[in-house]
Amino acid sequence: MEGIFTFLGTISHDHTFIFVAHTILAAIIVLILAKAATKSLRVVPQGVQNIMEAYLEGVIAMGRDVIGESNAKKYLPLVATLGLFIFVANMIGIIPGFESPSGNINFTLALALIVFIYYNYEGIRKNGVVHYFAHFAGPVKLLAPLMFPIEIVSHISRIISLSFRLFGNIKGDDLFLWVLLMLAPWIVPLPAFALLLFSAFLQTFIFMILTYVYLAGAVLLHEESL
Repeated sequence: MEGIFTFLGTISHDHTFIFVAHTILAAIIVLILAKAATKSLRVVPQGVQNIMEAYLEGVIAMGRDVIGESNAKKYLPLVATLGLFIFVANMIGIIPGFESPSGNINFTLALALIVFIYYNYEGIRKNGVVHYFAHFAGPVKLLAPLMFPIEIVSHISRIISLSFRLFGNIKGDDLFLWVLLMLAPWIVPLPAFALLLFSAFLQTFIFMILTYVYLAGAVLLHEESL
């Protein structure tokens, strides 16, 4: 956010630089966590490996009821990476002197486009172009001219939904923290940070579960027609 002090802002006041720098910082933190988790793998996990394995098992459990266990594991790299990246990006902004990249619409829009392109690609790859887009027309052929454009608009609106939900909530959290620090710069109430932490978890979870939902809708067309 322009006008708010950030450590990286002391290097340059250009907001594009600050945003890109915080995005790269979030990516570096994720890579460090991944490296630490796989540096010395053990049969009985310890430390970061234990945390990361618990996280991956949780992601699979999240997708199991939505898309099935086999597909949940298949798309685990995408969903788990998105979740970890988004969570770190959300958490950065809670630390005074840093800014959440996810509070920028460019960041959330890029992630939403990745999900949109990928789930459509998977739907076409698994079901074929004709069968996949025929599903947009609905089960009643007479209503196909009406249903097809509605479905197209519905799918495109998912980009807006994914990007603006994450952006709006994290931007609001950043503004809330900004006001809080202005009112109580030295003694910041801990409950407020607990609320921001919960919001960071919640918005990450919502993005991940919606990714699984969209993938399920694209690749499980044969089950929907039964």
